[in-house]
Amino acid sequence: MASLCTTLLFCLLLLLTLSSHFVAEAERHGIPGFLYTRSRGRCTAQFWSGRREAWPRMVPETSTVSNVFGSRVYERYRSDLTLLEATARNDEESNPFGGLVKEGTAALLNSYAREGFPFKPWQVKTLFIKALVSHAEAASQANNFLLANQACS
Repeated sequence: MASLCTTLLFCLLLLLTLSSHFVAEAERHGIPGFLYTRSRGRCTAQFWSGRREAWPRMVPETSTVSNVFGSRVYERYRSDLTLLEATARNDEESNPFGGLVKEGTAALLNSYAREGFPFKPWQVKTLFIKALVSHAEAASQANNFLLANQACS
């Protein structure tokens, strides 16, 4: 009986050690998986898409991306794409413009709703429009917005 308990304890410790290694690696690479899920902080696109908090009055969830960010977005997004739909997108891995609209929308919401957020609304809009010029710029700015959204509390 004692050796069975010792064996089970050893297996449990080994499992905990291995799982913490895999979680750390997944977090380092930003890979969601079985042991690691996407961030659900109060400032992420996932949080805003879940409608767990009232949206700022300046940007209602039914507003369109084109109304909020301007007419230059027509070449990259549907004209009727709402902010709520933008935060719920899941194509950011293969489409840098998808990541830009998802994280940019979350950043804009945070700029209105979270005191101390590093970007003002006009900065989010300006950086968003500037990033529409190329895939590389879109991916880079989407990552900048993502980092700001994840660091926000």
